[in-house]
Amino acid sequence: MKHANIPIFIPMQGCLFDCVFCDQHKITGQEPVMCDDEILQKIEAHLRTIAPEKTDVQIAFFGGSFTGLPLEQQKHYLGLAGTFLKSKKVKGIRLSTRPDYINEKVLTVLKQYGVNTIELGVQSMDDSVLLQAGRGHTAEDVHRAAALIRSAGFSMVLQMMPGLPGDTFEKTLETTKQIIAMGADAVRIYPTLVIKGTKLEMLYSQKKYKPLSLDEAVDLCSMIVPLFEDAGVTILRLGLHPSEGLFHGNELVAGPFHTAFGAMVYSRIWYHILNGLQSGIGNKITVTVHPKELNHAIGYRKTNRMMLLDRFESVQFRTDNTLLSREFILGINR
Repeated sequence: MKHANIPIFIPMQGCLFDCVFCDQHKITGQEPVMCDDEILQKIEAHLRTIAPEKTDVQIAFFGGSFTGLPLEQQKHYLGLAGTFLKSKKVKGIRLSTRPDYINEKVLTVLKQYGVNTIELGVQSMDDSVLLQAGRGHTAEDVHRAAALIRSAGFSMVLQMMPGLPGDTFEKTLETTKQIIAMGADAVRIYPTLVIKGTKLEMLYSQKKYKPLSLDEAVDLCSMIVPLFEDAGVTILRLGLHPSEGLFHGNELVAGPFHTAFGAMVYSRIWYHILNGLQSGIGNKITVTVHPKELNHAIGYRKTNRMMLLDRFESVQFRTDNTLLSREFILGINR
């Protein structure tokens, strides 16, 4: 069964903190908060494009810290979504929030209103990185919140942001390991971008912060994605999916943004695999992979194929649906 979120953005609502990277208005592309009628109309419009019997549909409150809203406002929003849950037009409700806005009372309310998935903005599990990012919480707050969420029976998605001020490869790797250890069902990986009007832009303009290059971010993610996959953690997103205004306007100041970022990461993983092939094994080779892996194996803009052509006279790719994940068969013609 396919999964589909109907996103309801509540930009900046519920959050009293001013993280250096954050301007949810620009990220969501939506300045005012939608009124009730607009929310209901948006849900209905999305449902008309979805086959509910074939799709796991969830109404998703994104863009703010939902559990930081006044309790009555939380109940109001959840009540709007609950109408569709009761009629079985959707199968669940999900929301995003902060680790330090989770407690047993909050989780009890969410459970009563049919929420089944909670996404936490973790960003990093290194306290010095969290401090420099202005997050206002510690790694221990994340551990506590994750334990409460898991014990209450919710599905848990954790979000991380490689490349924040003070971050390193080693710290990102440790964040990855801790996200896995906390029992995340899924993860979103958002390499840090410098958005106009944020504190990070000021640090960048003062040369006090240098974002990851696109190549660095792709390579970094190609190292941590397999760790999540091996642990059974679903990767929901690689790279920010911004509003049209972000990448058609001038809101993006710097950072590793690319509309095909995910494809570039999966291509780079195959690059690391195929880079081990040595030209001495034969002049002509055939690489057979699972059909779903074919484009990634060939590489984004055929980069992997071109790398192999520097070593071999001929390189052909074929498919075999009996192969698993990134297994491949190497054929050699001398």
